[in-house]
Amino acid sequence: MNWLNKLPGSKRSASGLEWRLWRRLPLIFAVGTAVPLVVALGLHWLVPGQDSAQQRWLQLLDYCVIGVLLCHWTAVLTAAIGCVVVMLMKGPGYVADAMELSDSERPRRRAEPGAPGAL
Repeated sequence: MNWLNKLPGSKRSASGLEWRLWRRLPLIFAVGTAVPLVVALGLHWLVPGQDSAQQRWLQLLDYCVIGVLLCHWTAVLTAAIGCVVVMLMKGPGYVADAMELSDSERPRRRAEPGAPGAL
């Protein structure tokens, strides 16, 4: 059973920015994850956390890094979903089920009063 049939005469559109971005997403993800982590780890290593004010500041930094990472991961995921959607939309056209419209070319006649289906 063939679920999807290509529409006759449909063509693929030329690829564009979506494929270039799709190929760079792993690098963007890795760099965007590594930079905040390296900065946070470097500050944890450089700042001696003996004082309670410094410990509070470092904990606030940790929360900010977590927020930046979650925001970055969400942005990368959103870009990936957008790339996939554009790739699918640029592909060949498919048809699953043909749906006949009852009144697409000719107007539907109004039912007579008292006939079945009349309002």
